[in-house]
Amino acid sequence: MTKPLQGIRVLDLTRVLSGPYCTMLLADMGAEVIKIETPVHGDDSRAYPPFDNGISAYYANLNRNKKSMVLNLRDEKGKEVLRQLIKISDVFVENFKPGTIAKMGFSYEEVKKLNPQIIFASISGFGQTGPYRLLPGYDVIAQAMSGMMSVTGWPDSPPTRTGTAIGDVLGGLNCCIGILAALQGRHSQHHGEYVDVGLVDCSVSAMETITEIYLVEHRIPKRAGNRYEFIYPYDSFETMDKWVVIGVGNDAIWERFCKATGHLDWLENARFALNKDRASHKDELHEMVTSWTKQHTAKDVIELLRAASVPCAPIHDVADVVTDEHIAKAREMICEIDHPVEGKMHITGNPIKMTEAGRYTYAKAPTLGKDTESILTELLGMSAEEATHMV
Repeated sequence: MTKPLQGIRVLDLTRVLSGPYCTMLLADMGAEVIKIETPVHGDDSRAYPPFDNGISAYYANLNRNKKSMVLNLRDEKGKEVLRQLIKISDVFVENFKPGTIAKMGFSYEEVKKLNPQIIFASISGFGQTGPYRLLPGYDVIAQAMSGMMSVTGWPDSPPTRTGTAIGDVLGGLNCCIGILAALQGRHSQHHGEYVDVGLVDCSVSAMETITEIYLVEHRIPKRAGNRYEFIYPYDSFETMDKWVVIGVGNDAIWERFCKATGHLDWLENARFALNKDRASHKDELHEMVTSWTKQHTAKDVIELLRAASVPCAPIHDVADVVTDEHIAKAREMICEIDHPVEGKMHITGNPIKMTEAGRYTYAKAPTLGKDTESILTELLGMSAEEATHMV
């Protein structure tokens, strides 16, 4: 089946995580992604662990379905090849520090001269404008300056980053959304676009209601562990053997929860009648619910509450995730692909499912410069001899 982005060509000048995550999504959805890498070392993440048969699994996961082309953009010949590729491409993505790509001769203004219809996308720490624009930005910077770390952790713990590089992932997601919107805009308005994404902006956006607390109530939200500010019981609870989460999201669920646990006394207690009342008695309710969960195994708690349509789940470790029949198998979030060198390896699947486009197919990540010669000869019409001198 035809993938939705088939026919879209992307020049990917990004490296490490935020940019490659964005272009990974585009490649999965059918775009032809040509990853431009530096000679000898390529993307920095090629040297990041863990390694599978000498290949970085970090790199392989983020760069499946892409082509790798080696270009020395400090050399005029390399720059000219990139100019020719720009003329026949739809999207140009970079995640250098602001100003760097312009110094290389490929600012949006210069690229637009070569191809007025191109979608030019930049991911940086703080965006392309504002007083912080030239500061270096990493995922941990985004999590710190967005306020995310200030509300992550326990009341008595220091500010904590999330267990994954969520700032980078949010940057990649938002850049992908921006590119898709710009492609639609090009279709309807017949011009290109510059998509400017800052990691800090993306993390600030993801804070949503937490920020609204301060804007409305002038109260600075604090770390609250696994609790949710506005709803309770909505927390993690210890059982006889493992931890689970329970999410009593409204009054109807509270009624089902009390009946399922055999605690009609909780349901009849006026202090817990409405969600706002329960949210005001979090500590007391946590002790009460924990006194019940600790009498049962996690499996028993989950089965009982799910039978009553009460939202709940076990707290998986990664081993649980990759063997979960729903996540790993039914939803195909853990997939086997050909190893870039030999054998097979596993990657994380694409979370965006489509019916008409069919199942995702994942081509192995390219070895460094694997497609350089074919791109030069097949796309740019160079002779084999000319291409050999460029490689």
